[in-house]
Amino acid sequence: ILTVLGNAAVLATAVKRSSLLKSPELLTVNLAVADIGMALSMYPLAIASAWNHAWLGGDASCVYYALMGFLFGVCSMMTLCAMAVIRFLVTNSSKSNSNKITKNTVCILIAFIWLYSLLWAILPLLGWGYYGPEPFGISCTIAWSKFHNSSNGFSFILSMFLLCTVLPALTIVACYLGIAWKVHKAYQEIQNIDRIPNAAKLEKKLTLMAVLISVGFLSSWTPYAAASFWSIFNSSDSLQPVVTLLPCLFAKSSTAYNPFIYYVFSKTFRCEVKKLQCCWGWRGHYFSSDNSAEHPVSTTRSG
Repeated sequence: ILTVLGNAAVLATAVKRSSLLKSPELLTVNLAVADIGMALSMYPLAIASAWNHAWLGGDASCVYYALMGFLFGVCSMMTLCAMAVIRFLVTNSSKSNSNKITKNTVCILIAFIWLYSLLWAILPLLGWGYYGPEPFGISCTIAWSKFHNSSNGFSFILSMFLLCTVLPALTIVACYLGIAWKVHKAYQEIQNIDRIPNAAKLEKKLTLMAVLISVGFLSSWTPYAAASFWSIFNSSDSLQPVVTLLPCLFAKSSTAYNPFIYYVFSKTFRCEVKKLQCCWGWRGHYFSSDNSAEHPVSTTRSG
């Protein structure tokens, strides 16, 4: 519920401000699409299976669930990587060069991210890698436990781990360390903090917001990655079901964090959310037959 409502507010704000969106903000919209797509396509089936105490459906639904998780997970990771690279380029470039990152460029980058994610998601369907149930039995993902006996599966895991996890994560860390060093040097040159330009303060706030988004995503998925790699080299029975379940739930919670970070750091997003709340509050009063029939003037004023 938090994921759907929060990211729906992000998308509604983006649609309302579509003409004012800057090109890097399109990546934020893409991240919200990936998060809400994961919530809508996966979570209802997982919740129903949890209530059922067993996976609902057969192999087809298991493959569907795992494919959606892999698709949206890789898309989110690569979007965060692209956000870090673009923020690094903007921070370390002159104003004229930073304007070269146009909306068309970012749209092409987003299309590449989705194609890249889709390619990795369908590779197990083509015979390189496998999809299967989680050890706790009410969710599906890449069948980690099958890979320690299969060179084909192990090569897939190694390639996926390097190209979809390690390299993007290292790129994110390197970019934000570079930005932090740049900002630190810039602040050292300004002795009086009251003379720091508003643009520099805004750049620092935007960078901090992007860092928190990336840290939230990586920290949410790290326990799951650790449990999954344990399953590669050891029997899945060596871990208690709750030990494999909790990292999975924690990883999926990453889709709910970002709207709260936007709300804290973005004044524009806070204002738009308040407007949406007022709009829905007005509709609630308007469509309430008791209030509208007895107190039409008060209904209009509350609207």
